[in-house]
This record gives sequence, structure tokens and C-alpha cells, in this order.
Amino acid sequence: MKAVVCRSPGELVLEDRDEPGAPPAGWVRVAVSHVGICGTDYHIFEGKHPFLAYPRIMGHEVSGTVAETGGGVALSVGEAVIINPYLACGKCIACRKGKPNCCVRIEVLGVHRDGAMCEEILVPAQNLYPANGLSLADAAAVEFLAIGAHAVRRALTESGARALVIGAGPIGLGTALFARIAGLDVSLLDMSSERLGFAESELGFAALDGSRQAAADLVRNATDGEGFDVVFDATGNTQSVQSAFAHVAHGGSLVLVSVVKDDITFSDPEFHKREMTLIGSRNALRADFDHVAASIRNGAVPMAKLVTHRTSLAGTPRDLARWAHEKSGLIKAVIEIG
Repeated sequence: MKAVVCRSPGELVLEDRDEPGAPPAGWVRVAVSHVGICGTDYHIFEGKHPFLAYPRIMGHEVSGTVAETGGGVALSVGEAVIINPYLACGKCIACRKGKPNCCVRIEVLGVHRDGAMCEEILVPAQNLYPANGLSLADAAAVEFLAIGAHAVRRALTESGARALVIGAGPIGLGTALFARIAGLDVSLLDMSSERLGFAESELGFAALDGSRQAAADLVRNATDGEGFDVVFDATGNTQSVQSAFAHVAHGGSLVLVSVVKDDITFSDPEFHKREMTLIGSRNALRADFDHVAASIRNGAVPMAKLVTHRTSLAGTPRDLARWAHEKSGLIKAVIEIG
């Protein structure tokens, strides 16, 4: 089968790989249909991912159809499915608590093991969710949107609360959309006037442009000096995360959606003065995938606006390398495989 392989940082090629073969009991062979390109994929290509062994087939935002099932699998051949790419052990303390999204021994497709930028892949049946009427193109977007939906659910914030999402990339936009679906009053903060223009004109969010005015002043003016009830940081930037503490209102919460590799420092007196809640949010759960799929079906998520770029499997080595640097107009790129 054909597969796009990142052999080393900066080296992305189309290769012939062995087909995955017959699935064992409890597993499914999936014919891949669509794969979203994530920020993680760009980081892998650029050599910025700290926990990755090359060569690697990337791709973890995936839809497909069931090609063959192993024993004990209820799915039917030809059924359209959404792939949950977080393969959990099912035995560790997190899994026993119903939190496979932060499994101690988690393996993420396309990161810890080969992913779906290829024609076929083997996946545990428990990681496949019926698309139930979603187009295969839309089904491939469920995973990246579920990241934001999970973060909003983790925040436990009441409807009507003022929310700030820092970072207007795909994860930040997804977080903002599901914060609005949850009834929050959402503003977006970013340093990119272009991304904020899209968020404001196409998605209807209030925009705070950090390239034109200090973020602290923007937050103060937007909230009459009180700060936001809940702040979501989706930047992956250490300085942004550390600055976000000051944007939270007394009694409010800060949710860290993105991950940074550095230590985070903050003022303990300010943290205690606010009686802040600091929340980590990692990956997503089945409930988040279901919520996202339902929201796409009912029209609450404007998929036609979010997917801005498309390519084929053969075109991926050229286009992914180009999009890693040419970000203008790019929100979400999708590879059309099947």
C-alpha cells in the first residue's frame, strides 16, 4: 500500500509499505478515507516533537470504512467510522478511573506508533465509533474538535460565563466553538490579525488583537477590569501560558489545552488571592467525540469554513512541507485518501 512517511525531520516521502494484514480478535482493518493535518504533524516534520522516533507515518485525525474485522467485533464491513487515535492499556490507574485519554501507557496513532497517512490501518474495535450519517470528510474533523470540547467540559463553567480562548489556531477555534455551544460568552486573543479577522468575520467571535495592544490592557478593557471567568490557553507557548494567569477573574479557572515542554511558573500570592482553579486537559473521551459528531450534524459547527486546504496522499509530501511555512489563509488541511 502507499504511505506518506516522515523518514527524518524535513524528509517526507511517499513509500510502498506492506499491507497491514488480517486483524486479530478485537481489531479492525480500516480503509482510510480522510486524514486531517494537525499541528503535531507539522512539528514532527520540522523535528520539534520531543518524544518521537523516526521514521514515522503520521496522521491521527482520521475517518474510514471497515474493510475487515477480527473475531468478536460487532462492526460491519463497509461501515463508516471515526477513529479515536488514543490507544489505551485499559489497566492502569487512569483507565480504571474511566480516563483512557490520559492512560499511563497511552499510544497515539501517528506519534507513538504509525498513523493513518496511508491506505489502510489496523485499529482496536473499541477505538472506532460509527459515523452515523456524517460524511467521511466531516468525520475526520471530529478528533481535533473533540480536544476543545473536552477542555470546555473539564472547565465545569456555567452558561453565561465570560470565556477567553488564547490562540486562534484550529484547536483554539474548536475550543471557542464548543465554549459558545456550552453557552459561554467567548472572546479570542491572538497575535495574528489574519486569524482573528477570520474568527470575527466568519465565526462571529469577539477578537482581542495582541499585536496592536498589550494583552493585559485588552483583557482589562473587555471585562471592566475583572478578568475572565474561564481562560483557555491553546497556544503551546510558554510565555502565553504564564501570562494567562493574570487574565483570570477572582474565583475563576485557567484551562491548559495545549502542552509546553518547559516548566511553568506563576505568582503564588496572585494565584491564591484569586482562589483560582488550574485545570489540565488532555486528548478527549468518547463523550466528547459523540458531542462533536452531534454538533456537526445539527449545524452548530461550520465545517465548510474550517477546512480551507485539501490534498491527496500523493500530494502530501509536497503540500505538508509547504503548509508548514505558508500559513496565510490556512485553518485546517485535509488529505483525501479513499
